Amino acid sequence: MKRTFILILFAVASLLFTFEIPKEKDSVHLLFKIIPLVLLLLMVWMRPNSHLKRWILAGLAFCMLGDAFIIFAFLPGLVFFLIGHLFYIGAFLTRKKEGLLPALSLLPIAIYGVYMGWKMVNALQQSEQSSLIIPVIIYILAISLMGWAAIMTRNLYAAIGSLLFITSDSILSWNLFVSSVNHAAVWIMLTYYAAQGLIACSIPAGKKEIYIRRTNYQIK
Repeated sequence: MKRTFILILFAVASLLFTFEIPKEKDSVHLLFKIIPLVLLLLMVWMRPNSHLKRWILAGLAFCMLGDAFIIFAFLPGLVFFLIGHLFYIGAFLTRKKEGLLPALSLLPIAIYGVYMGWKMVNALQQSEQSSLIIPVIIYILAISLMGWAAIMTRNLYAAIGSLLFITSDSILSWNLFVSSVNHAAVWIMLTYYAAQGLIACSIPAGKKEIYIRRTNYQIK
């Protein structure tokens, strides 16, 4: 019941920030931006103690720092998000399962990583921001690995959450460096908050866990 209540507050806070809070870079904007992550941290903190819980908590905490810093400076925010992804990778690798579907997912994720890397390098060179090329490439590698590691868990929430995170960051980077995306801010935040919420929910509340087996969604 507490988990459901927190998730409702998280959804309301996410939508409020996305559609209602003015976009000026001030303390009010920052406060409302991180409130949804604070709620997810509280929800995860209430889960039974485990290595998975600690990894996810750390990932959420560093992503929250990334949320705070990226408003004012892109590179520090990128670094905090990168660290957050490394913790998520650690969390997902603790639950890695063998199977054909997770293994095959590596190919489209690799294609995505190569394509986005190529587009970002070209865009950064053309805009004379070459100093960002290495950090951006490292970040693309990390988020691609995070997505693959999440799919390897065969946990439905983790897999969809990681793919939404990739989608959010792709829209953000494309809008910043390649070309303008219509309603970019809305799409970025909706996919981002949904991603974080699903990753937080990937921690089992008890013995039951939704996971992917072959092509079917089952309950274990």
